[in-house]
Amino acid sequence: MSEPVTGPRPVRLRTVDVAAASGYSVQQVRDLERLGVLPAAPRSGNGYRSYASVHVHALRAYRGLAAAVGPVDARRMLRELRTETIAGAASAINTVHVRLAREREETLHAQQALRAIQAEEQQPGAERDSDAMTITELAGALGVRPSTLRFWEQEGLVTPDRVTSLRARRYGRSAIGAARIVAALRGSGYGIPAVREVMGSLHRLDGLDETRHVLQQRLDRIAMRTVALLRAGADLAAVVTSVQERSTL
Repeated sequence: MSEPVTGPRPVRLRTVDVAAASGYSVQQVRDLERLGVLPAAPRSGNGYRSYASVHVHALRAYRGLAAAVGPVDARRMLRELRTETIAGAASAINTVHVRLAREREETLHAQQALRAIQAEEQQPGAERDSDAMTITELAGALGVRPSTLRFWEQEGLVTPDRVTSLRARRYGRSAIGAARIVAALRGSGYGIPAVREVMGSLHRLDGLDETRHVLQQRLDRIAMRTVALLRAGADLAAVVTSVQERSTL
């Protein structure tokens, strides 16, 4: 009778091994396991944790995800990926790529709006009604709620060109451009007072230069976050496939 064929035993790692392989400290490894970034490590008879390669992959994936979407969302995603199908996990990761692409597109629109404001200063031109947007249309284009645009209006950041007797707002090209810049600044972490100061300076040359610099910095940060997510890709795939392999055993 032939012996059953068995694969190689999985390599068991100590906490210090996982720390060295991932670039985290021993205490950080324990903290991230407690926070759910890592699947719980089984303990040996003497009480020591026994890790596997999937734990190293999870830590490396967390580093890239945290750089891309922030530590809170990264922790949530890694916890959820452990219960997802491969299709569901791929969809969740793709959503992050889409989110970064949307942020980049919004910032590019803000740059275009800034150039339009500069051109308008140099050569004023008439706006067409077809260029205008309703509050719902503009909110949809910016990825914000209509209530956000109303709040920006209350704060003096974006002003609709006119409000009808039915309180319906219409935003022309200049207001749309201002809204795109405000959205990009808010996405960069600027508070309302700082945004108000920047928007008030747009009619000065130094104000245009400052805003141009802020928007370019935002594009650079989005690029860095995208690269971090790409670097995490192989480790995320290893985490997801490890979960699927365990579920079929």
